[in-house]
Amino acid sequence: MSKVTVTFQLPNGEEKSVETEPGVTALQLAHELGIEMEGACEGNMACSTCHVIVDEEHFDRLPQACDDEEEMLDLALGLSATSRLGCQVVITADLDGIVFRVPKEHRNMMGF
Repeated sequence: MSKVTVTFQLPNGEEKSVETEPGVTALQLAHELGIEMEGACEGNMACSTCHVIVDEEHFDRLPQACDDEEEMLDLALGLSATSRLGCQVVITADLDGIVFRVPKEHRNMMGF
């Protein structure tokens, strides 16, 4: 299985890239890279604390968000046309080179 390159653009302009095997979520990768992305519901699509903005080049390659994800995204700060929940974006070979922008503002459900 070939590796997929994923890049996160942080609010301060820093970029963190990683090569990974397909099958992990954007939220899992963010945690592995030490990126501040809460994921308060632990990937159960019950919050919006893992909100990411997907680069337009790759956005149409993602499966369409389900109604539950769309409802959670309505709670996200800094929502854009290419917003998704990181816990719902599963990395596949088709997404090689994908870039996720971590919004400057985000909801923090844990209070830290």
